[in-house]
Amino acid sequence: MNKQKQPLILGIETSCDETSAAVVRGGNELLSNVISSQMEVHRKFGGVVPEVASRRHVERITHIVERALDEAGVKLSDLDAVAVTQGPGLVGALLIGVAAAKALSFSAGIPLVPVHHIAGHIYANHLIRPLEFPLVALVVSGGHTELIHMPKHNRYERLGRTRDDAAGEAFDKVARLMNLPYPGGPQIDRLAREGTPRYDLPRAWLEPDSLDFSFSGLKSAVINFLHNAKQRGEDVDHADLAVSFQEAVIDVLTEKSMKAVERTGVNRLLLAGGVSANSGLRERLKHRCEEAGVELWIPPLALCTDNAAMIAAAGTYQFLDGQVAGLDLNADPNLKLV
Repeated sequence: MNKQKQPLILGIETSCDETSAAVVRGGNELLSNVISSQMEVHRKFGGVVPEVASRRHVERITHIVERALDEAGVKLSDLDAVAVTQGPGLVGALLIGVAAAKALSFSAGIPLVPVHHIAGHIYANHLIRPLEFPLVALVVSGGHTELIHMPKHNRYERLGRTRDDAAGEAFDKVARLMNLPYPGGPQIDRLAREGTPRYDLPRAWLEPDSLDFSFSGLKSAVINFLHNAKQRGEDVDHADLAVSFQEAVIDVLTEKSMKAVERTGVNRLLLAGGVSANSGLRERLKHRCEEAGVELWIPPLALCTDNAAMIAAAGTYQFLDGQVAGLDLNADPNLKLV
């Protein structure tokens, strides 16, 4: 990409409970990335309350965009386009970001770029170093668990997906069963470092050739285990349960990822999504990829969770491909990547 013609993109992300805006030049030069988290607000409810999340986005979006532009040292008139998460996500939350992006697009006379949230997570790696193709991406978050093959920019082929609960969703539900505070995933990861995986929990491998995932049975197994232990009056070591559960998830995620790499003949695996912050998953994938001679890309912790920089990065290549939208763009909570 010619340095003098690198597009300057404003990204906006409001798919769940983070209000974020960022400015990125050329797809991977991060000029600003402002994130306002609602974690403390939702913690008392034990999870994200959609109506509360939407109201918070309304209150903060203008200020967050202004901060992103100020920190980047640019004006609205300097931008080449505004990229926004169109979906998937909470519809009310998405609508706030889309409305803000449309207003900025109209007022500045710049193109509007709709971005898929999962594409954004994959492109978080691009902010560290330019993506190299072809690649396989394991996207693991609260709402998604997918294996994606990318032969080049903006081209996605799904290899596998969850048939029920996403891995992050299972983490949060099991954490709630263990009376751990929200968000549960980091709490289980912390406890797992102190435990021994002595509880026998199932792994859902599905059909022999399947690259799909299923975690609802594992969640049900934990429910039954805790219920039976309570009936028998037995104490359950939460650290041991945390690591037993986490190992069951990691085993499936890792082995199916390695199978996807082998099946596609790709020698490059990317980890993406909120659950990519899990220390156990990161360590296991590093070990397996070293054994197999596979190049592993893992984003830094700051780029694992939802942020607008990843949306701007993905949006850059859509903008260059002419994938822009009109002012009739609407949020799509069930938007498909492929």
